[in-house]
Amino acid sequence: MENESRNGYVPQPFRSDGAGWWDLGPRDVMRDLENPDMLVSPVTDAGSLPNMKFSFSDTHMQLNHGGWSREVTVKELPIATTIAGVNMALTPGGVRELHWHQQAEWALMLVGRARITSVDQNGRNFIADVGKGDLWYFPPGIPHSIQGLEEGCEFLLVFPDGNFSDLNTLSLTDWFAHTPKDVLSANFGVPTSTFAHIPNHQLYIFQANVPGPIETQQVADPQGMVPKTFTHRLFAQEPIITPGGSTVRIVDSTNFPISTQIAASLLEIKPGAMREMHWHPNNDEWQYYISGTARMTVLAPNGTARTFDYRAGDVGYVPRAFGHYIQNTGNETVWALEMFKSDRFEDISLNQWLALTPHQIVQHNLHVGPELINSLKKEKQFIVNNSGFSYYPRTDK
Repeated sequence: MENESRNGYVPQPFRSDGAGWWDLGPRDVMRDLENPDMLVSPVTDAGSLPNMKFSFSDTHMQLNHGGWSREVTVKELPIATTIAGVNMALTPGGVRELHWHQQAEWALMLVGRARITSVDQNGRNFIADVGKGDLWYFPPGIPHSIQGLEEGCEFLLVFPDGNFSDLNTLSLTDWFAHTPKDVLSANFGVPTSTFAHIPNHQLYIFQANVPGPIETQQVADPQGMVPKTFTHRLFAQEPIITPGGSTVRIVDSTNFPISTQIAASLLEIKPGAMREMHWHPNNDEWQYYISGTARMTVLAPNGTARTFDYRAGDVGYVPRAFGHYIQNTGNETVWALEMFKSDRFEDISLNQWLALTPHQIVQHNLHVGPELINSLKKEKQFIVNNSGFSYYPRTDK
């Protein structure tokens, strides 16, 4: 077992107060090392809450010539009813075929660059190149495509429906394959022989040549371009800088007007910092961890609480109005997305709530001394520095 552990350390399910016992049976030590707060929950955890974590590494990988995809839906994370996520990569020239969805599509480019194309309901087209840190958004039913450029790309797709599956979309090749050729001939005014070699099934992702410079790919449109851009440069957006240098970038319909069904915040949580205690009044929160290691405790009604550990590639979830916070538990900056099925980002800060409430009632509720009252901030903090919490592994284990 020692050989299976990290640096010879084998975590055991007991606390220093004597609770628990040795795990002497078969086990996945590396998994336990990744989930210290699930192996030994903090003493403040209570009751039973459903799972609020799933890793893209535990999903089915759909491999195609031209790229791959994998997804987290309610099948993988049953509590996540409001949002589904797809992680996808395209080779240089790899194409996510021309298609459309019943749901809106919101996306963040994680690595590399791609070219996206679209046409709206009024016949106005949109062709753009997107790079690392850029967003795109296609409203429901709007057709589009994605193609990897010279270096290829990897991105996160988000859909405001937990039951969504990217393998269950409306595709150009499917429509052609399941339409009689004489109907295609009549529709386009060309001979039926034109369609002799069309694909007989959905391509989904396929390999093609790397497209030329975007200037050579433009298609003149008498209707002009779409009135609201389908892209947004999130990484280039001016951040909210919090104490200690951590940052927050909020994007919703107020600064990305086309994005009426998805709102998000991009968190940069430095080592020794935490996303402050808060909740969201308008919808559930779907999280995606881009880098670092983090710990989140979720507070539910009736005094129930549960703690989860997250790493890059993990998805987290918090039901609407449930209290929570996110601690950076490592030496690397945590980058994470908070996402909502909403047109607006909204949250309520515990610190700010108490600061703006008469001090006497706060003291009567909590039986605290003046130190807490004096420390409260009337401005929302988002991310705070706090050296008081324990780093992984926890000191009470």
